[in-house]
Amino acid sequence: MATTANRSVSARQAKYGATASLYTLVVIAALILVNWLGNRYNKSFDTTSNKQFTLSDQSKKIVQGLKSDATIVYLDRPSGFATAKATLDRYANLSSKVHVQYVDVVRNPTVAASYGVRYPGTAVVQIGQRREEAKAISEEGLTGAFVKDLKGVRKVCFVQGSGEHQLDETQGAGLSQLKTLLDRDNYQSQAVTLIDKTQVPADCTALVIAGPRNDYTPNEVTAVKNYVENGGRAMFLLDPPLDFQRQHIAENKGLTDLLASWGVVLNKDLVLEQNPVGQIVGVGPEVPLVSKYESQPIVNDLKNRYTGLPVTRSLDVKSGGGKATVEKLFSTTDSAIATAKLNSNEVNPADPSNKKGPFLLGVAGTYNTGKPANPGRFVVIGTSGFLDNSMLHFQSNPDLALNAVNWLTSDEDLISIRPKETQDRRLNVTQRQMNVFAYADLIALPLIIIVAGVSIFLKRR
Repeated sequence: MATTANRSVSARQAKYGATASLYTLVVIAALILVNWLGNRYNKSFDTTSNKQFTLSDQSKKIVQGLKSDATIVYLDRPSGFATAKATLDRYANLSSKVHVQYVDVVRNPTVAASYGVRYPGTAVVQIGQRREEAKAISEEGLTGAFVKDLKGVRKVCFVQGSGEHQLDETQGAGLSQLKTLLDRDNYQSQAVTLIDKTQVPADCTALVIAGPRNDYTPNEVTAVKNYVENGGRAMFLLDPPLDFQRQHIAENKGLTDLLASWGVVLNKDLVLEQNPVGQIVGVGPEVPLVSKYESQPIVNDLKNRYTGLPVTRSLDVKSGGGKATVEKLFSTTDSAIATAKLNSNEVNPADPSNKKGPFLLGVAGTYNTGKPANPGRFVVIGTSGFLDNSMLHFQSNPDLALNAVNWLTSDEDLISIRPKETQDRRLNVTQRQMNVFAYADLIALPLIIIVAGVSIFLKRR
């Protein structure tokens, strides 16, 4: 009997041992498989509200559109590799054409010198024979280096001399913040004058006329006309011709007549938005909120987003624009009105002479130069205020401004919603609320756990 019992126990122990060994092997195999898959298919999930750790559509378009291999060379001390790896891996995971190399600047000083790197913690993007140093180990810096390698230098020229917004002005009416954004997209911004010139400088990739307060001379108008009709690219931001108190904005008949010859009519009116949505975001009726966009590339990615266009006039598109083809960009809601009384800062919404919305506020056009590979392009918007320092970062205004420049310079692959800035989502609480949190964390929760443990212990006994 004892022998039979011993055999039964031994068999049972052998069975349990074999089962435990099998489970152990299965667990080890599963861990090996998970680690292998994790190493081969690196996948992360961004749970932040504004997708702070996800590359923007702009970066995805550029990287996934690569036609040749690109290498990101990161030069640093080994202790700094881990810090940069998360950012660099996001680019490598987008495309098999992107490779990342890590160079130890201590062990390989010659290699670092060959890249012209002066400081550890620098990344260089190399595509073919072109190398470009990233300004920072961030999406803006790395994507900017890709753009420079692929596109080269493009110059955006801002016309000055007739009361336009100043490029380097840091106050509310200046364009210094727009200049910074253009620099991130690797555009060089430069102020130019046309009064003493017969043509737009040849190195201008695009020309911006941002809110002139005075009339352009015939010489300036002719220079702009010849520029666009010979394949140049220009943005016209012409404010309504207000004339009251300190507001004196010229009609600029030369420019408006030029645009009319291309099929764009700038009306002498002021558009006011009566939709109460503006009050929610803190703007008045003089800042129409636009959310109705057409399918043109400049605004195609702005669907379901707002842009604010302060002190704007309405536009009309007419047929018979000669060699120009004009597309609508965006319009107001039906609740907007437009007044032609521009010599007073008081508007009566019930005035029967007011026009009823919706109103067209922006258009984009193409001029047939006879050279299919080199058409002229132009964008016309009834206000310049949406891209000055006081309004540029309102809602989707920066995307509208940069998308327009991208389209003008034929950089359609850059048109997208840009990376979002880090949000400050701090929780502000009173001292009483802090005391409630402290009592809950330090007393209530531990006490609940202790009571539950004692209850289970007594129940089991």
